[in-house]
Amino acid sequence: MDFTITKGFLQQERAEVAALYWEAFAQKLHYVLGPRQKALHFIAAQLQPDFALVARGAEGTILGAAGFKTSKGALIGGELPDIARTYGWLSTCWRAPLLMMVERDLADGVLLMDGICVSAQARGMGLGTALLGAIKHEAAAQGLSAVRLDVIDSNPRARALYEREGFEPIGQENLGLLQHIFGFKSSTKMLCPIVPVL
Repeated sequence: MDFTITKGFLQQERAEVAALYWEAFAQKLHYVLGPRQKALHFIAAQLQPDFALVARGAEGTILGAAGFKTSKGALIGGELPDIARTYGWLSTCWRAPLLMMVERDLADGVLLMDGICVSAQARGMGLGTALLGAIKHEAAAQGLSAVRLDVIDSNPRARALYEREGFEPIGQENLGLLQHIFGFKSSTKMLCPIVPVL
């Protein structure tokens, strides 16, 4: 399958990218951001094109996307008023603290991968590997020294891919009782050193 990877997406592609993201992360986020229609509305509104790498097929169809986070922003932002616009203030009171519990901190010189998703018809064709490579290239272009990501214990295939691509585990976080909300018991922090482009 032929595809190209470029930075950003068009305004009219927001819903498509949001649907792709939700398909990849609904199992983890359905209690906190669901139901589906509200989640899609919220995600589409908060997506930041400058923090996305998007893979497109020959006809321009979006096949996958990888988000990243730096000190300048992230693929999906959103403050309390943004959450409240979709879910209402009462609902925001319990959703926001839960979202904060899975928020990941930045470190100096490190690009944080903020989700990678590949459409069902494009899986198994090397797109995930290509998006990871594009993320590394983006980190190098920004003069950063490493890429970090978190992988959940219920996704061994993703972890195997990351290990093949040079990521090594540097720590683990257990969710405890929150596993019943997010659907996984623990996540492993993984780091891949990058040679910055000066």
